[in-house]
Amino acid sequence: MQIERSLSELGDRLSRARADLRIVEEQLVFQTDVLEDAKTRMLVSETPLADRAFRVARDDYDRMRRERERVAAEVAELLAEQDRLLDRMLG
Repeated sequence: MQIERSLSELGDRLSRARADLRIVEEQLVFQTDVLEDAKTRMLVSETPLADRAFRVARDDYDRMRRERERVAAEVAELLAEQDRLLDRMLG
């Protein structure tokens, strides 16, 4: 029963983590567009303000990419734990 309860709790955590991953991936797509727009403005206008906006957009993109990697690693870890519990239950 303990393994089944653990699997149930793990399934809930996995569902939340997958939902978080979908959200972060959507935000990353949006931030990619922001970054490309800022890059275009920087190249066209060649002003310090446009250069700063590009750096801010690039930093935001990098943060979002790292967050996506963190959440994806969490999903992978939860899947591995689920596999271990299933092996214990079946073994």
